[in-house]
Amino acid sequence: MALTRSEAMNTAQVLSEAMPYIQRFVGKTLVVKYGGNAMVDEKLQNSFARDIVMLKLVGLNPIVVHGGGPQIGDLLEKLNIESHFINGMRVTDSKTMDVVEMVLGGMVNKQIVGLINSNGGKAIGLTGKDGQLLTARKLRVKHKTPEMLAPEILDIGHVGEVEKVNVKVLDMLVNSDFIPVIAPIGVGEDGMSYNINADLVAGKIAEVLKAEKLILLTNIAGLLDKEGKLLTGLSTRQVDGLIEDGTIYGGMLPKIDCALSAVKNGVNSAHIIDGRVEHSCMLEIFTDEGVGTLITNRTL
Repeated sequence: MALTRSEAMNTAQVLSEAMPYIQRFVGKTLVVKYGGNAMVDEKLQNSFARDIVMLKLVGLNPIVVHGGGPQIGDLLEKLNIESHFINGMRVTDSKTMDVVEMVLGGMVNKQIVGLINSNGGKAIGLTGKDGQLLTARKLRVKHKTPEMLAPEILDIGHVGEVEKVNVKVLDMLVNSDFIPVIAPIGVGEDGMSYNINADLVAGKIAEVLKAEKLILLTNIAGLLDKEGKLLTGLSTRQVDGLIEDGTIYGGMLPKIDCALSAVKNGVNSAHIIDGRVEHSCMLEIFTDEGVGTLITNRTL
């Protein structure tokens, strides 16, 4: 169906607005953490895949890191394996870790690879165990209740944090024109598998690659002030202030800590964007308005 004159003009305006951004970011690396509604809504799945393919086609180098908590929970329930959480993190015994690897490294990873490839991309799926991409160490969790004088250190099983990233694996794939799609499973020096928070994996990969951008898809519009208004652009100093005054709290803190760490360690900017919006990655990168919160070291 032919476009109306106004629709054609609007398309031309969008392309014109995108041009300087494309020129600025050609050859740059973007690390995108994919999760939330964008992973479970079919229309959003396809718009995300098309965004990633388009980013690659115009000369950027996207690297995708994905989560999969709801999918893990669903399969554990079907297998009658009870889920336990401490400080928002899943207690992961050996039986649960088997399910995590099956879901993240198998089902979810291959679905994303298939979506990108069916939209014209060249994606390759891997976990942090492939090529020793992610060396992990066991994460010890501090837990404190009001009546405790000091926090206790808890062992929550096969839950880890990133100790080292094997950049050679990513360089090989990116330089061969592939789009890496990474499941957040690491391997310890002891050969054990570890489940790692996908935000933390994306942030650490962005840091070691000195990526242009770290993009974290969420189920909210971005960072909000105390009146509920979207904060579109913030410096790291401003974000530190929002944490101190309690504007940023609770479940958002780990995601913000990850973004802050990335920007303070060499990533040019981090973006908390609304994954419920179709083509949110393209809108954030290639338009003046964007669809979320940008965090940078620069004073805004």
